[in-house]
Order: sequence, then structure tokens, then C-alpha cells
Amino acid sequence: MLTATEKQRIYLSPPHMSGHEMKYIQEAFDTNWVAPLGPNVDAFEKEIAHYVGANDAVAVSSGTAAIHLALSLLNVNKGDTVFCSSLTFVASANPIIYQGAVPVFIDSEPDTWNMSPVGLEKALKDAASTGKLPKAVIVVNLYGQSAKMDEILRLCEEYDIPVIEDAAESLGSTYKGKPSGAFGKFGIFSFNGNKIITTSGGGILVSNDKELLKKARFLATQARDAAPHYQHSTTGFNYRMSNILAGIGRAQLQVLEDRVAARKRIFSVYFQELNHLPGVSFMPELEDTKSNRWLTALTINEEMAGVSAQTLINELTNQNIEARPVWKPLHLQPLFESTKYYPHYEEESISERLFEDGICLPSGSNMTNEQQMRIINAVENHFKARV
Repeated sequence: MLTATEKQRIYLSPPHMSGHEMKYIQEAFDTNWVAPLGPNVDAFEKEIAHYVGANDAVAVSSGTAAIHLALSLLNVNKGDTVFCSSLTFVASANPIIYQGAVPVFIDSEPDTWNMSPVGLEKALKDAASTGKLPKAVIVVNLYGQSAKMDEILRLCEEYDIPVIEDAAESLGSTYKGKPSGAFGKFGIFSFNGNKIITTSGGGILVSNDKELLKKARFLATQARDAAPHYQHSTTGFNYRMSNILAGIGRAQLQVLEDRVAARKRIFSVYFQELNHLPGVSFMPELEDTKSNRWLTALTINEEMAGVSAQTLINELTNQNIEARPVWKPLHLQPLFESTKYYPHYEEESISERLFEDGICLPSGSNMTNEQQMRIINAVENHFKARV
């Protein structure tokens, strides 16, 4: 019979409070700064910008809002195209639709699971030949692992295309010693409840272009013109982060390095205990990068293992353990069924294979050793029971 502890649900990536959040929340209440502006918002923006090494930052209601603002600032409009990683959450691409633009999806490559420079080069060459280059390229750092930014930036610079680095999952990661999110024209982070640090809901836009970020603040506060009455000359958005949530973010940022260390320890234990299983391959870490290992992700070769990622997910679900497939590629989503897609190999789509074989294991930084061993034992027993 299972004990109460063994029956307890293990979540994929639950929030992990530091214990210091109430200090900033209380300050917001005591000073009555509870609106989408205030000292916590100002300080949180400065602290994130300093951490990333950017000149400025704008705290907003979500990572999606940050991407939308970035596209607006780059004058992406109806009929324009925007290239985007395919293996990602839909929030990376939805803002393209908000602007009336058309997404073009780029496959992953095996070394990082992120945007393929090979696929990107093909797409850019095709676009140049038709005289319709994209207005922007959105590069996603999946599960904390940076994409091959040198190659991607070099291609985009060749064609003079601005890069938006979707670092929603990679705060605390580095690429060749430089913080994730610090590449390209804009970087964005998410502070959703499942991210490595959280504000419950929220995001931030970072850039070295202070003038554009000044415009971002304007757009994010309903684009109100400088007038004594409410006057609006352009379309704006209600996207600013509240002072209360920014206070939570300030306390969370103070323990970011601890959270990264915890996620890396969790990955190391999974790797040590499960890497020997037939057909199991863990998400790689590119040389000269440091992944925050937001989620531990691996693939299962069903032919070698005798089990599949989906059967393992089903078994873990039966044991009250939350595990998920990797993101379903956006070019396979019904929403984007008519979009163009550029694979890494002519004969094989890397993102489709990763979706078929991939699984994300619970990786919360507050997960106990006992909980992780419960997961590991469940995985090993599933492999042992294979026919």
C-alpha cells in the first residue's frame, strides 16, 4: 500500500518561494503602491537589466506581451513575415498573428534542440530571392539551453534582420560567458508560475536601445499622449506589471543562482541514474554554454528501449507524477497548418522527432531527494517491465 507521501502529486515545475517576498509585498501595501507602476517595478527593471547586462528593461504582464511589444517596436505589420523557432510554446508565435504578420517556422538542430542555422539560412536565401525578407527573427532558448547564437546572429546581420531572443525559459543561463537574453535587438523573459523564478505572472523586455524601451513603456500603458486629458494617437496595450508582482520578482531574483544550482543538481541525479537505460538520451548542453536546466528533458528511442516517451508519461501519470512531452512543433499545430517550414535536414525534421521521442521530467527546485528517487524508480520499473 502506498504511503501518503508516495501518493502526493509531484508537479513538473511548481513555484518556489524564497520567504522574502512578503517584505516587498508589504512595502507595496504600506505605501499604497498597488498599481502597475511604483518603486518595485522601477527597481525590478533595473535589477534585471543589470543581471543581464542590458541598458534597460520594461516589466510587463507576460513574456507574450514582451514579444508583442518587441514586434510593435520593430514595425511588424500586416503582411510582413517573421521567422520563428518551431519547437516552442505557442506564445512565441502568437504575437506575430496579433500584428497581422505571417510566421515562417524554422526547425531545430540536434546539438541544442533550438533553431537550426542551416534551416534559417535556407529560409533567408529563399526570402531574399523573392525580395521579401522577414521583419524579425524570434529565436527561442528551449528548456534553458541557448541556441547557436553566433551562427544565427551572423546570418541575421548578413541580411540586416533584427533578432528577438525568446529567453522565457533561460534566465540564469549563459552563452560563451554572456547572459542569455542579452543577444540581438531585444531579449524577453517570462516569470510565469512554472519558470525558474516567478512573479506569479509576468515578463520583461530587455534591450540596449533605451529610446525604443521608452516607447515600449508608452505602448504598454495604453499609448496615452502627453496631454491633460486622455488622448491617444496610436494603439496601445494594457501590459504593465503591477508593483506587487514586481516585489515578488525582486525577492525571487535574489535566489536565482540557488534555483539554477538546484535545477542542475536535479539534472545531474537524473543523468547519473537513468543515462544507462537503453535508448535514453538527455538534452545536450552546447560547448561554452551553461544551461539553467529549467526542465530535465530527454528522448527515448522506442526501438532500442522497448518503451516510448508516451507510455512512460502515461505510467508516471498513473503514479501521480506530472511529466509532459516536449513542445509540439508549431508548424504541426492546426493554428499554423498553412505556414512555411524549413527543416534542418531535407529528409528529416528534427523538431518532429524530438516531439515524438521527447519527455520532460519533474524538475522543480523545491523537489526533495525522496520525490526524485520516486520518479527515478518509476522510470526504471517501467523499463524493466517492457515486453
